[in-house]
Amino acid sequence: MADEEDDPINDKPMPLMDHLIELRTRLIWAMAAFGLCFAVSYYFSDRIYFILARPLADVLRASGNPDPKLVYTQLYEAFFTRIKVAFFGGAFLGFPIIAAQLYLFVAPGMYRSEKRALLPFLLATPVLFVMGAALAYFVLFPFAFSFFASFQSTLGGGGVPIELLPRVGEYLDLVMKLIFACGLIFQMPVAISLMARVGITNSKALKRYRRYAILGMFVIAAIVAPPDPLSMVMFAVPLIALYEISIIAAGYVEPKPAEED
Repeated sequence: MADEEDDPINDKPMPLMDHLIELRTRLIWAMAAFGLCFAVSYYFSDRIYFILARPLADVLRASGNPDPKLVYTQLYEAFFTRIKVAFFGGAFLGFPIIAAQLYLFVAPGMYRSEKRALLPFLLATPVLFVMGAALAYFVLFPFAFSFFASFQSTLGGGGVPIELLPRVGEYLDLVMKLIFACGLIFQMPVAISLMARVGITNSKALKRYRRYAILGMFVIAAIVAPPDPLSMVMFAVPLIALYEISIIAAGYVEPKPAEED
């Protein structure tokens, strides 16, 4: 193990009150960052809404609806929809800054080697989140919305047509939950690598339980993806790839026998 002189820690003894003041400072910066991102997102909420609604609009146009629209049935629904969109944008844009404030709070109590080990994970987290959100937006949404829109009928029971008229609040709730769910699922390599770094798991154990992990990926895909086999497979394959990447990353960062002497 590296000597403390070669692997210094910058933490200085601090009274409890000073730690609480430091925590308050970091929380203020994090809340200020979120508030600023929330305000910017509220200002551009119409554009964000159009971006989130575009996958459904494209599907509805392809199904023969030249003028797709989302409706609201309560007076306050449109206003609170703007608030939801602004929260979504604020959380999405502010996450890197909030994560950085958390890192700055815990970094003084870490050894230099621990900081070097944690920094790549901190940088990879927003990148993987965006990749998960992109998978949901460009792959999952078109297949899911096409599946649900296929139940429309111009000749319904008794000659009454069945037309999809989604509510804006419910639609955006679904879209934002799926985006965040996919973004969090894509944090798998970061979470597993951190667990391997601290010794909770290792690459051998991950390989040994690979078959159960693959089964779990398909279960997650069956829950998140629409209920058709093609969409579930298309969602499960990236998850399995992430698990394989996690095994490689765990083998790279896990403590080696030489480090334990």
